[in-house]
Amino acid sequence: MESKHKPGPEAASARETHGFQAEVRELLKLMIHSLYSHREIFLRELISNASDACDRLRFAAIADGALLAESSELGIRVDADPAAGTLTITDNGIGMTREEAIANLGTIARSGTAEFFRSLSGDEQKASQLIGQFGVGFYSAFIVAERVEVRTRKAGAPPEAGVRWESGADGEFTVETLTQPQRGTAVTLHLKADAREFADPMRVRGLIRRYSDHIGFAVRMRKEGEASLEYEVVNQAKALWTLPRTQISDEEYRQFYQYLAHDFTDPLAWSHNKVEGKREYTSLLYLPARAPFDLWQREAARGLKLYVRRVFIMDDAEQFLPLYLRFVKGVVDSSDLPLNVSRELLQQDPEVEAIRSGLTRRVLDLLARLAKDEAEKYATFWKEFGAVLKEGLAQDPANHAGLLPLLRFASTHASDNNPSVSLGDYLARMKSGQERIYYVLAESYEAARGSPAIERLKERGIEVLLLAERIDEWVMGQLETYEGKRFKDASRGDLELGGLASDADRKQHDAELRESKGLLKRIKDALGERLTEVRVSERLRESPACLVLGEHDLPERMRRVLAAAGQKTPQARPVLEVNVGHPLVRYLEGVADATQFAELAQLLYEQAVLAEGASLDNAPEYVQRLNRLLVRLAVPPGAAP
Repeated sequence: MESKHKPGPEAASARETHGFQAEVRELLKLMIHSLYSHREIFLRELISNASDACDRLRFAAIADGALLAESSELGIRVDADPAAGTLTITDNGIGMTREEAIANLGTIARSGTAEFFRSLSGDEQKASQLIGQFGVGFYSAFIVAERVEVRTRKAGAPPEAGVRWESGADGEFTVETLTQPQRGTAVTLHLKADAREFADPMRVRGLIRRYSDHIGFAVRMRKEGEASLEYEVVNQAKALWTLPRTQISDEEYRQFYQYLAHDFTDPLAWSHNKVEGKREYTSLLYLPARAPFDLWQREAARGLKLYVRRVFIMDDAEQFLPLYLRFVKGVVDSSDLPLNVSRELLQQDPEVEAIRSGLTRRVLDLLARLAKDEAEKYATFWKEFGAVLKEGLAQDPANHAGLLPLLRFASTHASDNNPSVSLGDYLARMKSGQERIYYVLAESYEAARGSPAIERLKERGIEVLLLAERIDEWVMGQLETYEGKRFKDASRGDLELGGLASDADRKQHDAELRESKGLLKRIKDALGERLTEVRVSERLRESPACLVLGEHDLPERMRRVLAAAGQKTPQARPVLEVNVGHPLVRYLEGVADATQFAELAQLLYEQAVLAEGASLDNAPEYVQRLNRLLVRLAVPPGAAP
């Protein structure tokens, strides 16, 4: 900071002109042109500073009650004057001396609050509740103001010790001593021509409700009407989440959610908690009842409202919850979270990760309680957000134990009254000797239920989970076991019936295999290298054939996704399983003509491809082949076609 005039003691009230600290000049350029994403943030900053000043005085008055002699009711007043094009934010807080005004408003990292806080120790330091810094946010005023005037007087100082500070963000500021009847600080913004909207009282009221609704002091404005001289409280003047839960009604919780989420519906549930100890923060988290329109736009704004000591910092603090919990609405209020100069962007800090971990567990616990105690509400939640929650199985391995009981699936045992089942439900219904949790993937629920791969399982009353959402293929790749039972894709590899298969089943299968060796070889020879092998099926009961992938083969749907993205994938060589008891297969076994046999084997293979939801390489050729077969069946031997 530079001074063009350094008066002696006899000229203490003289007007001085100072140059801003070099860093401040750079900061002003940044503030005016690019630091804040929304211009109206300046009002949040100035009201936050006013709140800080009141907090400081309230704490100082614990040791010196005389500081509150002028007025014991601390608060903030905002005056918008459209005719003059000005906006004034006034507080009756701690105020500043002339020296403090020069130091705090002319330099960076010399915050009066920070120096005040460093002077505390022991229990006093804890009791101060980490009162915020005053200084840096002040410069945001120049985003909308061509000139800023500050009038201030330190609490406990005489009226003659008032100070007037003024600058046009031109690299200099002036300071002079004057008579200031009231303690505290008044910041007057002379607005730029393109920022006159901020002199509109209605516009300012809306911004106060958005950005400063829940700071701990009343923010007042003149009542509506040009002639009114009375002031009324604009904000709620209480931080709902800082109150004990016993003092908050369910209706208040619901109203706060509707304000917070801009949602006219009630939330499904909420969780309100205060953490004390090594780190201190309060959270109020809500589960919405319906999904927003941009739920699947991963770049859309998301996250919690962040407050520090009840001062609003940002709308979408995404650092505090993982992406798969992006539907959660709420507030997190930290007592000591470090911030950068704008209060808008959080520093990368271990405290952030610790809070994130705690809040994630809190949401999962809330969902678990909802699933246990209010099944109907949880069904509503799952319908709206279940597919998003599944993302956590890949994104958050550390919380698998909490996520798995929350999953819900369509099932061969689901009823109209209970269309989805939990893994706990599945385990409770497992057959004696069953060691696997069976599931099948398909393009739709109907296709999954009708999959040839689960025909034998359904016949024996073994439950199968039916997965048809696009994310399911990816999700199941992240799962191995649940409570000691391994997940098994019924359409891959061996069916692994284990104790479910009786000795009679094994003997019958061995007999079918011995009797069909010749047929299996003929089919394999006819279809060539597109198949790994042809074998007798343990899966089929109604269908003649199905394709079975290896345990680690790339599924067809994933292959199509990669192909659409321009990536080449190796051609899969599945196993063709045939139901040797099916009439079509028995008919095929009796065909002696090699050409006709090859055509029928090809038709059998193509039907299996279609049954698993894949597409044919040459659909017209398949249709012609099918038509030729139908003609042969329809026309008696020797008759003209």
